[in-house]
Amino acid sequence: MSSIRHSTKRVARLRELDRLGRRMLFGTVSETYRTCGQPACACHHGGPKHGPHLQVSYRGDAGKTTGYHVPQVLADTVREGVAAWQRFQEVARTLAELNREHAWRRHAKRSAR
Repeated sequence: MSSIRHSTKRVARLRELDRLGRRMLFGTVSETYRTCGQPACACHHGGPKHGPHLQVSYRGDAGKTTGYHVPQVLADTVREGVAAWQRFQEVARTLAELNREHAWRRHAKRSAR
């Protein structure tokens, strides 16, 4: 890969990381369906349960899994933020590989002299 093309790819990845970093949220999203506190409600008698209720889970600083409830009004924003986090990781791995290739090429050029 030419140095210019390599540089262009790296710059594009760095820009994408910047865009993703502005909206990413760490964790994974899960949905639950629950019964309510009203004994006469259909959810207690074989009817559909209430939900989805969204929860974000992640590994906290102490290494234990923790999380938080997501208000329904923020569901789309949180889903997009978690997807941005996953994409951020993919792009970061690609960038790391491009950096490795660049370092190997620089080393090979120096060794050839």
